Parts: sequence; structure tokens; C-alpha cells
Amino acid sequence: MYRKHAALLFTVGLLCALEYLQAGMIAFANAPIRGEIEASPEEFSLVAALYACIAVVVISKQHWLTERLGWRNFMLGSISVFVLGALVCGVSADLTSFTVGRVIMALGGASFMTSARLMINLIPPGPGRFTGIKVFATGLAGGTAAAPFISSWVVAENTWHAIFWILIVGALVAAALCVRFLPTSPIPEEDRTPSSLASILLLSVSSFFLLYILQRSYYDFYNDTFIIVGCALLAALGMYTFFHAEHNKAKPFLKVRDLMQPRYLQGVALFCYAYVVLGANNYILPYFLQTGLGYSWDTIGTFQAIGLTGTLATWVIMATLLPKHPAPKKFFILGFIALGGFGWLLSSLTPSANMWSNILPALILNGCFVMLVMSTAAMQTFRDVMQEEKLFAHAYQIKNMMGQIAMAIGTTAATLFLQWRTTMQYNNLNVHFSASDPLYVEQTQQLAQALSSEVGATTANQISVAMHAQMLQQQSTLVASMEYFWVVIGVAVIALIISVTQKTFR
Repeated sequence: MYRKHAALLFTVGLLCALEYLQAGMIAFANAPIRGEIEASPEEFSLVAALYACIAVVVISKQHWLTERLGWRNFMLGSISVFVLGALVCGVSADLTSFTVGRVIMALGGASFMTSARLMINLIPPGPGRFTGIKVFATGLAGGTAAAPFISSWVVAENTWHAIFWILIVGALVAAALCVRFLPTSPIPEEDRTPSSLASILLLSVSSFFLLYILQRSYYDFYNDTFIIVGCALLAALGMYTFFHAEHNKAKPFLKVRDLMQPRYLQGVALFCYAYVVLGANNYILPYFLQTGLGYSWDTIGTFQAIGLTGTLATWVIMATLLPKHPAPKKFFILGFIALGGFGWLLSSLTPSANMWSNILPALILNGCFVMLVMSTAAMQTFRDVMQEEKLFAHAYQIKNMMGQIAMAIGTTAATLFLQWRTTMQYNNLNVHFSASDPLYVEQTQQLAQALSSEVGATTANQISVAMHAQMLQQQSTLVASMEYFWVVIGVAVIALIISVTQKTFR
């Protein structure tokens, strides 16, 4: 069985790993890449919004395209476009070429994860499909864990373009494997899903508008709060209109009406929760470790990678337990406990915290949360829709479309929270950094005296003031980040209570 489907299984794991690898590497290395292509944070956020918007539309069209092109042609076309985009990014030296490359990558690669999961259904029902799910989850865990390590390594070696060469190699291997096993025949015309240009246009405009507003809120939210909230609600209304229209159609592009089932709706809500937390944590952790605790970029990447191997270890244990103990509730409970433990361990750190004993255990728990909740949700959410291939495909497409938006919401929420609390803490601490505070004056003078013999009295005073200003920023970030981790504890406790009391996933 395994040998017969070896190429398919390897492709499933590789495509899933590539999806999480490209997203994780570019998110982790966004600051160094911005510097290399001379892009402002606002400009780079537009690139991210474009990618996510295109991803939503491409994911929505995945099944529609495979019906018309056949699996092999669709995957070879997608991989070819992805490779072209990665090649453009790999040789880019400015914002324009990098943006073009990312747009092309989205057109080709945004559906990799969706395609990988749907490929598993090419295996006949039975134990082979569960093996496919295990390989899929292993690819997810492997890509998630490897992303920060690889991106920190290539940035430290001053070769950030290598990110895209790695992706190209992986994609070409996947293309070679697809030629071996994927069917070539398209679906008969009478069985194909219909599509509407107006619906796709509405989805494209609404998703881009929503994602762009979320990205812009990083910089304008506190100055233009009402405008941004109003625009976001308008974009959300556009998204709702798209799904409402599909719900009412006799022959819909996405079978929304057939998916209005409690298990599926609660499962998608759970996925969105997990994606929001994942997006927020992915933003906060590198910033907290670098600005708040002063660790170098390559150290942060290495330890985040080590911590995220917790996802792989957790999946190995889960895969062993699932055949005999498949009930999902215990995995959800353990996942939310792990999330709460992650927040608890990081909620009371000091600048002298040790990476191995104080931070790494929290990073491991974060990886455990991701795997326990998301993999269990994946196995439970689609249980009632797996009998019909098209319905399952649409269900998975919608889940991944919502995941793109939920990740953006999580990043936005974390950014705004950190800006707000850092400013508040900075103002609270800044009152002590003045000439009227005896302790501040004493410490500034002591530091200046220690440096004056090396650089002179005037320069020593300037350095002393600058070092205290840097310390103020570090302390503000540290305290604000710890407040964020208390929020994480709160949302973990709420999710834990809901998980214990709910009756859908038992």
C-alpha cells in the first residue's frame, strides 16, 4: 500500500511543507528583506495584502480548475507559475520586482495546501487515507519548524535570496513526482462546477479591500480609527454578500448551503481561532525576543525552530494514540492547556531570562498547541462532508480562504495591541527618565563617568543618555509583551471552557 502510493504521499507532504515554509520564512525575514529591497513597512504590507488576496481567490478556484484541466495539468501549471514567481523574487533587488514575484508566486502556490489535502482522496478509502493525513500533518509540522531556522540562517549569511532557491528546488521535485501518479482526465462537462465572473470579482475586491485595510491599520489605526473600522466593515459586508449569494444559488460556485452543518461551522470557527492566535504569536515572538530581550536574529530563528519541533513530536504521539483513542475532546483540552502554559511561561520574564530554561519550554508548548488543535480540527471538521468529493473540496477551500483572513486579523490585532501597550508603558516609565529624578541622574552620571576616559566627557554623556533611552524602549516592549501573554492566557482559558462544555466534538 505505502509503496504503491509513495510518490503521492511524498508529494502531499512536500506541497504542505512548501506552503508553510514559504509563508514562515518570508514572515520571519520580512525586516531584513525590506532593508535589502528598500521598502518601507507600509509598502511591504501592501505586498502581503496582495499575496493574501490572490491566495483567497486562487483557493476558491482550485476545484473549478482541476475539473477543467485535470489534476496533472493543474498541478504542473501551478508549480510552473510558482517557480517563475520564486525566480523573479530570487533575482529581485527592488520593491517592484519583488512585488511582481510574490504576486506570481500566489497565483501558482496559494493552492498547494488545499491541493495536497485533496490529493489524499485519490487514495481509495481505507487505512491508506489515514496514512496520507499523517504525511500531510508531518509536512505541516516540518515546514513550520524549518521556516525560522532556514530564514535566520540565510539572512545571517547575507544570502536572503536563497529562500527562493530552496522553494524552487522543492517545487521542482514535487512537479517531477506529480508526473508519475496524477490523473490527466478532466471532469465531464455536465459534472463541472459553474462559475460567475461577477462573483469572483466581488470576492477579489472584497478580500483585497479587507486585507489591505487590516494591513494599513498597523500605521493609521489610532489616527483614523473610525474610517478604518468603517472600511473594514464594508469589506466584510462584501465578503458576506459573496457567501450569501452562493448560498442562495441553485448551482453555486461553492456549495455553501450544503455546508451549513453544526460540525463544519464549529470546526471552521475553531480553525479561525487557531489561525488568529498563530498569526498573533508569529508576529509577537520575534519582536519580543529581539527588542524586549535583545537576542540576535539567528539565535531567535534557531530556538524558534527547536521549539516548533514540538509540533512534530506532538504529531508522532498523536498518530500513535489516534487509532485506539480517536475521541477529539482530550486533544483539544491538552492543546488549550499548552497555549495557556505558553502564555504563563512568558508572562513574567525579565531581561536576564535564559533562552534554554525560560523561553524554549514556552516555544515547545506553542508548537504543541498548533498541532493538537489544528490537526484534530482537521480530522473532525470534515467528517460529515467527506462522502461527496466536490462538497469536501468546497469545504476545504472555504476553510483555507477563511484561514488567510484569520491570519491577517491575528497579525493586525497583535500589532495594534503591542503599539497601544508599548506606548502606555513608555509614557509610564518615561516620567522617571528626567533630570528631576534623582535615580536617573545618578545612573546617567555613573555611566558617563565610566565612559569618559574612553570617549571624552561630552560624548560619554551622549552615549549614557542614548543607552538609557534604549533601555526605556526595551523595558516598554518587555512589559507590553508580557501583557500580551496574559491575554493569551485569557483566550486559552475561554477556549478550554468551551471545549470542555461543547458536545459536537466529543
